[in-house]
Amino acid sequence: MYVNRRRVTIEWGDCDPAGIVFYPRYFAMFDASTAHLFAAVLGMHKREMIAKFEMIGFPMVDTAARFFVPSKFGDEVTIETQATDLGRSSFGISHRVFRTGGVLAIEATEKRVWAGVHPEDPHRITGIPIPEIVRAALESGPLERQP
Repeated sequence: MYVNRRRVTIEWGDCDPAGIVFYPRYFAMFDASTAHLFAAVLGMHKREMIAKFEMIGFPMVDTAARFFVPSKFGDEVTIETQATDLGRSSFGISHRVFRTGGVLAIEATEKRVWAGVHPEDPHRITGIPIPEIVRAALESGPLERQP
């Protein structure tokens, strides 16, 4: 599976009174990293994806994280994100956070669902099949851009 990497600088507002990242802030970073993964492989942002694939998003249904080394204000970390376990409508996401020097700080997982409007009730959502082009991009990497 394709791995997307992005560098993040830990900001003052990410930290708790102890001066380390307040753990819910990591989950916001992971959510953004998932969006960055899709933007990298599809060449479009979430708003464009929603329109192109007639979906409403990819909500998270499960998450977990293991924290090994804390990060603090001013640290630069690299977040590696990749899809795992591609099912019909669900998929896993794995995040690994590295501090300077390649030190593994966090391993996290998400389970998400490719979601659309429920056909019998427009107020509900349901899992819909992940398009083959999306599946191929997550497996192999960025799609070729058309001129």
